[in-house]
Amino acid sequence: MPGVNVPPAALEVVIEVPRGGFVKRGGGAAIEFVSPLPCPFNYGAVPGWLGGEGDLLDAVVLGPRLPRGTRVRVTPRAAISMYDGGQVDDKLICSHAELTRAGRAGVIGFFHFYALCKRVLNALRGVHGRTACAGWCRVEDALARARAQ
Repeated sequence: MPGVNVPPAALEVVIEVPRGGFVKRGGGAAIEFVSPLPCPFNYGAVPGWLGGEGDLLDAVVLGPRLPRGTRVRVTPRAAISMYDGGQVDDKLICSHAELTRAGRAGVIGFFHFYALCKRVLNALRGVHGRTACAGWCRVEDALARARAQ
């Protein structure tokens, strides 16, 4: 919601790509992206929130592998600002525990690599506009750019 000043204590996240998975599916279960490396964390979306690109707001859930379709309530600890084809595509970074320095380094490294892969895929698909990882941002800022569905 615009104007959010304090991150919520917990959000519901639906897991789309389990930790160790390679395939990201879109809303209609069609394959959207196949990673050359396994995802090092659970990747999903926050029901009821739309990101800047118009899809559900993306969220990473750190911790043990969760099956696809699992719904989990977890605390957003930080966010990463991404651009995909010129559109803002923020990622909430969620965990039941505080983020460690090593955890933060792993997450940002993955998203720089992900952005590079997505840039190549977008070029092949003819999608123009900036595709890059812009780095860390506050949860409040990511939620302010999102909108309630």
